[in-house]
Amino acid sequence: MSANFGLTSRELSVIKRLTSPEKIQYFLDYDIGYNKEADGETCRSPRRVLRDRVGHCAEGAFFAAAALRVHGHEPLIVDLEAVRDDDHLLAVFKEHGRWGAIAKSNYAGLRFREPVYRTIRELVMSYYEHYYNPAGEKTLRGYSTRPVNLKRFDRMNWMTAEEDLWEICEYFCTIAHSRVMPPQAERKRRRMDRRLYEAGMVGAVK
Repeated sequence: MSANFGLTSRELSVIKRLTSPEKIQYFLDYDIGYNKEADGETCRSPRRVLRDRVGHCAEGAFFAAAALRVHGHEPLIVDLEAVRDDDHLLAVFKEHGRWGAIAKSNYAGLRFREPVYRTIRELVMSYYEHYYNPAGEKTLRGYSTRPVNLKRFDRMNWMTAEEDLWEICEYFCTIAHSRVMPPQAERKRRRMDRRLYEAGMVGAVK
C-alpha cells in the first residue's frame, strides 16, 4: 500500500493533525457525531466517517485504527463480546510496553483508555463495570484473544472504501475469543449501580 494509504491530501491533512491517541479520541468525541440510527445499517470506512462526520462503534474504531496507522502504529482492533447487548470494538495501541485503547461509544465509560495496561486482558477488564445494557445488566462476556491487524484487509482498501466494511465485522465472528469469567460466575453478577448507570449515560444520544 502506498505511503498515503490511498487517502487524499485533504484527508491526510486532517488525520496528520491528530498526532496522539488522545487527539484521535477527542476528534471522535467532538467532531464525529454518534449515529445511533445507523448502528447495524452501515459500516463506513474511515474515509466515509471523515466525510460524513458521523459513525457508530465499529466505524469509529476503524477510523481510529486508520489514524493510528498514519502515525506509525499498527492498525489493531479488539472485539468485545457481549450478551443481550451489542459487541464493542476498540482500536488498541501500545506505548512504552503498555496497552491503551480508542473507541467511539454512546456510553461515556466505553471510550478511551490510557496506555497503562500490561496485557490485552487487563485492558479489556477495565471496561467490565461500564459495559451494560439499558436494563442495567453488566453484559461483557468475552474478547478477541489476539488483536486483529487490519492490514489483512488492505486488499479491500478498508481505509478508503465506498462500500460498507461488513466483511471485517463478520471476520470478528469467526476468530477465537476468551471469556472474561467462568460460566458459573455469570449467574452471580450484580446489576449496575444507579449512579454509575446514570454517569455512563452523560452525553448519550437518546
